[in-house]
Amino acid sequence: MVAIPSRQSDVPRPAASVRRLKVLILCSHVVPYASPLFRHLAQDPRVEILVAYCSLQGAERSLDPEFGVEVQWDEPLLDGYPWVELSRKAPLSNVGSFFGLWNSRLWSLIRSGSYDAVVIYTGYMCAAFWQAVLAAKSRGIPVVISSDSTVLQPRDQSRWKKPIKPFILGGVYRSVDVLMAGSPAAAQLATRLGMPQERIMVIRSGADKDAWIARAQKSHPLAIRASWNVPSHAPVVFYCAKLQPWKRPLDLLRAFAIANVAGAYLVFAGDGALRKELEDEARHLNVQERVRVLGFVNVSQLPGFYSASDLFVLCSDYDPCPLVVPEAMFSGIPVILSDAVLGRRDMIHEGKSGYSYPCGDVAALAAMLRKVLSDPALLDQLKAGVRRQMESWTMADCLDSWLGAIEIARRRRPTSDGRAS
Repeated sequence: MVAIPSRQSDVPRPAASVRRLKVLILCSHVVPYASPLFRHLAQDPRVEILVAYCSLQGAERSLDPEFGVEVQWDEPLLDGYPWVELSRKAPLSNVGSFFGLWNSRLWSLIRSGSYDAVVIYTGYMCAAFWQAVLAAKSRGIPVVISSDSTVLQPRDQSRWKKPIKPFILGGVYRSVDVLMAGSPAAAQLATRLGMPQERIMVIRSGADKDAWIARAQKSHPLAIRASWNVPSHAPVVFYCAKLQPWKRPLDLLRAFAIANVAGAYLVFAGDGALRKELEDEARHLNVQERVRVLGFVNVSQLPGFYSASDLFVLCSDYDPCPLVVPEAMFSGIPVILSDAVLGRRDMIHEGKSGYSYPCGDVAALAAMLRKVLSDPALLDQLKAGVRRQMESWTMADCLDSWLGAIEIARRRRPTSDGRAS
């Protein structure tokens, strides 16, 4: 068995005696939050990675159906790590369809690569997932999957899906060697569905806190506020998410109007189906002069936008492990979070770095907004609590956990006598 020394260990690491683990990472498409993790893994002497993309959607300009606008991310998402685009021979070109990610090269890539493990980030509702699982198992290669699922209720609230999802998802979990859970809540769901605890590793988001903070420090919050036409000393509530029904942005708008804190502003960064209704409702509630709807905001601007704000609020009724919560806390601003966002509940230290409230309870949210925005001393106290809490959030921990999951999977690989190694 190959030991993986911790990056933070004081014990000198053997330079030549430890073989680098060779890992294939399969992704459905290119996403901004994954690229920082892949770059750090590419620089880690303990592992050799290859990222296989079923599609380059995300790296190229395309229509995002949930934002409702064309999106071109303004960061180099494919730089700093080795990757390959798999040729697609699909009857459907829709990446979201089951056969939309069918790839003719995937089977041979896995079977001929001598990998120590295959890590799958596609989700199980696509053909490429099952191609990868079958190809890896045919060669005795351990399979690791990532999941942030925390509830069995589907996002579209379809009643027929809920009874069968435990059987499907439980079967998926038990069919692989290790689950990388996006949060303690995701790990708890997997355990309830029959995944042994010893085969679950909780992995913090691979977001690069240091790079985020460095970019935020180069921003100019007063200039950003001026571009929003917001006074320099006004308390600002920030929302950053798609303007879709499951994100419940109207709850925040209505709570802001009820709280009616003098001089406070509300800034929405995002676009989507509810944008017009949100703007119309702001006028109906007579708060349009203190509400800003910015539309889609690109990734390079976000650290500065968070830093120009005082409080972050997320009202979702379905949002497994949203990255916006650690982003806000990297930026040093407290968070008010719907209690339906189970995958980030562990990050909210009540009264120290933020608060949670019952999802959909607009009056409770309004009371919290009034409490925090009307008390500058409390707001400063919460900001200090956020900074202290996030000191312990490091990329090194994320990498150690990620590689720890690979090592657990490798231990399950059968030896020549048929037993686990």
